[in-house]
Amino acid sequence: MFTFSQEVPPALKAHIDAQYSMFAELSQKMFDTAQKINELNIQAAKTLVEGSLSSAQQVIVAKDPYEALSIAAAQAQPSAERVREYQQHLNNIAARTQVDLAKTAETHVPNTSRTAAAVADEVARKANEETEKAASRQKAAFERFNTSFERGDEQKPQTARPAT
Repeated sequence: MFTFSQEVPPALKAHIDAQYSMFAELSQKMFDTAQKINELNIQAAKTLVEGSLSSAQQVIVAKDPYEALSIAAAQAQPSAERVREYQQHLNNIAARTQVDLAKTAETHVPNTSRTAAAVADEVARKANEETEKAASRQKAAFERFNTSFERGDEQKPQTARPAT
């Protein structure tokens, strides 16, 4: 339909621009989310290492094995609490991301839909034009064929008879 020698139709260019804008913003939201998760993971790792070092120091200075076990057991509850907080932060990030993506889509989809409809209209218009041109060419060819056929009946060349 559109050859490389033709310019990109304005409707198609507008649709591509609208899609690019939507996908660029969605990509930015996803990148921001990945960055937040990365920051959360770094903070969780830092907290885990600090807690482990503190616990290890307390266990090392324990006076007997019972005190060491008591110190280690006492760290189980704070560790479980840190895991719960991590999961909560991760859920919050996911929820915010879902809201951001929905808002972004809500912002861009109407324009993208409008430009897609314009492209479809342009394609339909071009297809109708090409169909009409093809029909005209076929009609002209048929008329030339009929004219030549009609003239052929009147001016039939004599065929040579084979020699005996």
